Amino acid sequence: MTPEMVMGLAYQGMQVSLWLAGPLLLVALGSGLLVSLFQAATQINEMTLSFIPKILAVFAVLVLTGPWLLKRILDFTREIFTGFPAMIM
Repeated sequence: MTPEMVMGLAYQGMQVSLWLAGPLLLVALGSGLLVSLFQAATQINEMTLSFIPKILAVFAVLVLTGPWLLKRILDFTREIFTGFPAMIM
């Protein structure tokens, strides 16, 4: 296994992890921003108010993008396992 192969696998792994976490993190960031703007506009200083919309938004995105995320991670895992014999040599 050459250093180039290791770096290629590490790059692919980081890319897949960004594709998997990106949509969820962006939705959590957006919903948190909207809730904080709402709290600032209405002067409601309830700390637990931001959790429920954020959880619901992340859950909705996970339900909507779940099959695509699963396909991405399965393709990467399949590629790793099928390329394993070539990595040994």
